[in-house]
Amino acid sequence: MTASPAWAVVPAAALVVVFAGAAAALDGVLDPAGRGRPMSGRLGRPLWETARLLRQRRRTTVAPDALLWRAGTAGPLVVALLMAVVVPVGGITVADPPVGLVWFNALDVALWLTVWAAGWGANSVYGLVSGYRFLSQALAYELPLMFALTAPAVAAGSLKIGQIVAAQDKTWFVVRMPAAFLVFLVAVAGFSLWGPLAYPAGRDLAGGVLAEPSGVDRLVLLAGRYALLTVGAGMSTALFLGGGAGPLLPGWLWSLLKTALVLAGLVAVRRAMPVLRADRVMRLAWLVVLPVTLLQLLVVSVLALGGS
Repeated sequence: MTASPAWAVVPAAALVVVFAGAAAALDGVLDPAGRGRPMSGRLGRPLWETARLLRQRRRTTVAPDALLWRAGTAGPLVVALLMAVVVPVGGITVADPPVGLVWFNALDVALWLTVWAAGWGANSVYGLVSGYRFLSQALAYELPLMFALTAPAVAAGSLKIGQIVAAQDKTWFVVRMPAAFLVFLVAVAGFSLWGPLAYPAGRDLAGGVLAEPSGVDRLVLLAGRYALLTVGAGMSTALFLGGGAGPLLPGWLWSLLKTALVLAGLVAVRRAMPVLRADRVMRLAWLVVLPVTLLQLLVVSVLALGGS
């Protein structure tokens, strides 16, 4: 794995933004509310929505904590860009530290603070309840996620993303650890407030953390959700789908194609599955998902000890 110079952060961020925009366009195409509109209008929805929000005046609430609120709404996008630093594209990455997997997981936990701050800082009951909903839901998926991330690290014998990708030269880890792969994708939906885990941004709360932000603040928060989906899809490609491994095409193109496919699946889940309440997510996570993930990790550990 080749680490790029510091200036490579700029094209990496641009790539995340492009994929996030593509995800938003696909989400617009799949939106049932837009079925009567021409395809060009549905594909161009991200552009029109961006232009609308840039023109929109910021609303405010009574006695908000402006600093905390602004930091919270910008937090998901910032966290996504920081996560992208360790996500490889082919054999190239901005940084490949020895603890790259820990870096990714630590930033996921940092999202707890940003989402809660976005809700608390607005001084709104919708945002406040949404922030605590997110914390309760995050407690449900975070522990299974940690064990799901541990599985490829154990199989590769390293916390370095580049070495995890290299360890899949013969067999992709999705074949050896499908449960960990699925748990990881569910967790990506969780920290992106997406699909069945969009309860903190539920309609019963008028959008939760999305209820009060407007103008540029809302645009940045929405962009952060799509960026988190993008980075999660990219990391799933590196950890479980062999990174840039594939015939004929160059490695960087295989990485982008795999990421695009996973991202399309994550976007489609939003329309395909109902939103689950946090208490149901916690029950399912602790009684079913966590034991399955631990069993998966046990199998991977035994195989690793046996040299397989």
